[in-house]
Amino acid sequence: MGFGISGVYCATVTPLNADLSPDLKRLGAHCQNLLAEGCHGIALLGTTGEANSFSVAERKAILEGALAAGITPEQLAPGVGVAAIPDTVELTRHALSLGISRVVMLPPFYYKGVSDDGIFAAYARIIEAVADPRLKLILYHIPQTSAVPLSRPLVTRLIAAFPGIVVGLKDSSGDYGNMQGLVEDNPGFAVMVGADPLLLPFLKIGGAGCITATSNLAARALRTIYDHHADPARANEVDAAQGRIEAARAMLNSYGQIPTIKAVLAERDGDDGWSRVRPPLMPFAAEKLGELRERVAALPAL
Repeated sequence: MGFGISGVYCATVTPLNADLSPDLKRLGAHCQNLLAEGCHGIALLGTTGEANSFSVAERKAILEGALAAGITPEQLAPGVGVAAIPDTVELTRHALSLGISRVVMLPPFYYKGVSDDGIFAAYARIIEAVADPRLKLILYHIPQTSAVPLSRPLVTRLIAAFPGIVVGLKDSSGDYGNMQGLVEDNPGFAVMVGADPLLLPFLKIGGAGCITATSNLAARALRTIYDHHADPARANEVDAAQGRIEAARAMLNSYGQIPTIKAVLAERDGDDGWSRVRPPLMPFAAEKLGELRERVAALPAL
């Protein structure tokens, strides 16, 4: 099935310099490592990447920095959705100007309790303002953070109104029934799961892949699941990968994903610079680093 996006995409964290500006050199190296570990692509500037802590200018610089580091436009699916429609249009046009066609787009998220008609009008205004047939838009459903859910009828309406443009959706709700319904409602539409442990069952019902945080630490395991989920001869290998993903995700969820991922990367690389986050987030608690090291060491190997 020719999905508009598919495979294992990493919702990458964004490394920071001492002044908390984006560290483009460290980011480029991390993205290259993720691809080498098995990711099909990189979803820059999502929730895990602290996207909405960066200005429009910083977000542009991050995207340009990834390309300068040798990541190809086809390997990128950056987040472009912000609260103000003109800024979303600007970020989307910027991505397209760099040859990047796939973008992940939050709905405008400041006002809560808005109607499906209002959300549809927002997406329609953005798409019509961008006015570029190259655009491949992946909707972003993360209601626990945005508080602006994308209902199944709304998604179907957007697909019908903008065929070939609205090609996918990242579902980070954790609601497997919603993901399954989206697949059933819209054959050929690329639904990407945001919760790593759900990738294996989701692929079996027609899911397109994943865009996940845990892939910052366990990309190989996710790639094993994606490549071999339907091969009975590789079932033991897939089960081992699933075990590692479940353990890694549980560890991250028990502390808080973004600071924990960065703390693990800092330990792995011997680079304390990885531990920096932008307020209001705070770095991983120093007094718990020993406990974290023990939990990482205890993760099952493939």
